[in-house]
Amino acid sequence: MMNPLTRRHLLQLAAGSTTVMLASCTANMAPPTPPTSPTVTTQATADVSSVTGEPTMAPATDAVDLAVKIGQMFMVGFRGLTIDAQHPEQHPIVQDIVARHLGGVVLFDYDVPNGEFVRNIASPEQLTALTQALQDTAEIPLLIATDQEGGMVSRLRERYGFPPTLSHAALGALDDVAATYEHAAAMAKTLAAVGINQNLAPVVDVNVNPDNPVIAAYERSFSADPEKVIAQATAFIQAHHAQGVLCTLKHFPGHGSSRDDSHRGFVDVSETWSPMELEPYRALIDAGLADSVMTAHVFNRQWDANDPATLAPAAIDGLLRTDLGYEGVVLSDDMQMGAIRDYYGFDEAIRKTIEAGVDIIAIANNSIYDEEVMAKGVAIVQALVESGEIPVERIDRSYQRIMQLKARLTVR
Repeated sequence: MMNPLTRRHLLQLAAGSTTVMLASCTANMAPPTPPTSPTVTTQATADVSSVTGEPTMAPATDAVDLAVKIGQMFMVGFRGLTIDAQHPEQHPIVQDIVARHLGGVVLFDYDVPNGEFVRNIASPEQLTALTQALQDTAEIPLLIATDQEGGMVSRLRERYGFPPTLSHAALGALDDVAATYEHAAAMAKTLAAVGINQNLAPVVDVNVNPDNPVIAAYERSFSADPEKVIAQATAFIQAHHAQGVLCTLKHFPGHGSSRDDSHRGFVDVSETWSPMELEPYRALIDAGLADSVMTAHVFNRQWDANDPATLAPAAIDGLLRTDLGYEGVVLSDDMQMGAIRDYYGFDEAIRKTIEAGVDIIAIANNSIYDEEVMAKGVAIVQALVESGEIPVERIDRSYQRIMQLKARLTVR
């Protein structure tokens, strides 16, 4: 079934003539994996849609309701294997999409609060039906994302009928970019076939600490050598682009040197982090291969005296946008992780995240679960804008970046 959006509507998703451009969502790193790769055009320009190749005709940002702009700034997790075709409006996530203009969803196979492998993914057929049902409810196409890194951090597992995958570490050890391209292309083809258009991968953390409990322990880094990380990530991303799937670089500015896990609490990398960890970001941004960048909830007094990177303007608007020249979408890591939830109220965390420069606020809803979390988040941002604490121009910038990214989606 085709999404009812018209070709003209798709054209309108790109942001006008001004160029501005999940959660690691690894809350369930579950209990129990090219000869010369083709060049892929990946950056949608401000005045050409990569969906159609025709000039964009986007309305001025001020013609769009504030509620729509705010809703597009959220990516939320939910429970459910199906959307009732007879009564879709009764599903909480559909209410968020229709009434609150939710911009993206993130899918999991394992429900952490319930301790069950019953969440969003049960089989290829079931998942395809779910993603299509979600897109059919959305006026603006959804980003439908998951963490399909490979190996231990995979949501589409063999147990559900999906092909086996290799971890970043396994591919890095093989050290063959042609093999990485082939493997990533097969992975991306699987994602595209079931309607997932954004992979929250690759991990471009440099494996500085071999005892890292959240990166090395789950084989999530390609290598301790940044040049190998760059080569492997390049092949991984190009293979995804060839299949029409967007990627996400994570976890900026680098989680590979940490001694602790930000899912569980405060993580200080002040003494372990080095600028070398920025090299993969710099290279991939310069190559036009950064569709989106996910922040890390790691603290470093070099960036900010009080807050982790996700909440630190010096890390995002400074280091990422000014120093590295990145103009695309910035996606937060899961805002319910311990590094945020244990130290900040939800209102404060949302405000600081937007002030820091994040465009999409990711809420996995999978360390704790709250059906009202999207409604609460939208209300917080609305109040911040109405009070003048967050200028509407700040919301406009994120909306424009998100629309530029979405203009590259292929809608079924």
